[in-house]
Amino acid sequence: MIKKVKKTHLKNSQNNTGILVLENKKIFRGIGIGYQGEATGEVCFNTSLTGYQEIISDPSYAGQIINFTFPHIGNVGTNKEDFESDKIWTKGVIFNSEITSPSNYRSFQHLDAWLKKNKIVGITGLDTRSLTNFIRDKGAPRGTIAHSKKGKFRINKLTNSTIKWSGLKNLDLAEKVTTQKSYIWKGLKTWKKEYGYRKNNQNSFHVVAIDYGIKKNILRYFSDFKCKITVVSCKTPADKILSLKPNGVFLSNGPGDPAATGKYAIQIIQNLIQKKMPLFGICLGHQILALALGGKTKKMKLGHRGANHPVKNLINDNVEITSQNHGFEVVRENLPKNIQITHKSLFDNSIEGIKLKNKPVFSVQYHPESNPGPQDSVYLFQEFINNMKKNAEKKRS
Repeated sequence: MIKKVKKTHLKNSQNNTGILVLENKKIFRGIGIGYQGEATGEVCFNTSLTGYQEIISDPSYAGQIINFTFPHIGNVGTNKEDFESDKIWTKGVIFNSEITSPSNYRSFQHLDAWLKKNKIVGITGLDTRSLTNFIRDKGAPRGTIAHSKKGKFRINKLTNSTIKWSGLKNLDLAEKVTTQKSYIWKGLKTWKKEYGYRKNNQNSFHVVAIDYGIKKNILRYFSDFKCKITVVSCKTPADKILSLKPNGVFLSNGPGDPAATGKYAIQIIQNLIQKKMPLFGICLGHQILALALGGKTKKMKLGHRGANHPVKNLINDNVEITSQNHGFEVVRENLPKNIQITHKSLFDNSIEGIKLKNKPVFSVQYHPESNPGPQDSVYLFQEFINNMKKNAEKKRS
């Protein structure tokens, strides 16, 4: 079960200062890193080779403990720019190998120190392949991760914490991670090696982004396309959104069960659709849009989390390599006839994109802003821009 770590690699740490206890009482032991404490959440795995800082800071991972399948995590350190959120919502992280000294010109802090600063419990020296196989076979379990320098753990207490946690199903996490106050994005564009982040000074369109757990790189992409972005809370009424006079509304990514978030979000989205407002959704925004259009969602056994997921564009008949992070999906059965399926997963044929046949409304399950392809899916932002242009022209005519 446990991958042995040589004592020469432990430095001042001791064996078994970290532990993971699953809901079936299965135990994984390793070396604690990051914040000393314990945290309970859903244990999932991510297959990405790079981008661990962006992954850990993605609000969509609220309530989750991430098991990284790539063994060498932390080798480029952390920097001050690649945050997807101002607050870290991830519950915990699991790595196979000890974190090595950072080797990157942008690094300003060791990953271990960054985890401590953000109060994220971590464990390394654990057989991540065994854990991944367990999740693959049994589904994503509830678990409690703990780190103590003394290496003393009350297993019964950790087990009880795990069993008592309700899990992500029926859990609305969007209301926890959403902004508490509306704000205008500072207008920074996506990062370029030559000059870093530059500011967008041209606002051709105004987009209102409903924040269910929005990633900053989505906002940067809108800035690339010369958009002014106003970010509002997930519970902002449709009439208040419309009073901001947007050219289009974006439905963001986020954590938790879309059906739970839909209790207040569905009515808001339906009201916006009735006003013929161009809409574009990503991830959780895609799922809630489907609910607002009369569809259904369900929890997946494993979910999709990684930067190498092939998706087929059914309209253009080509394949995109995508970045994904979701544990729920839109149900294909009994999907309303006015919804066209535009994309599907080549891993399991699940729905990856939809559009409303008679209105400028569409969404995708994956993350076009994450550059896995690296830019296979950026056209989706342009499609949204085109919808806003056409809608503006109709209003003028």
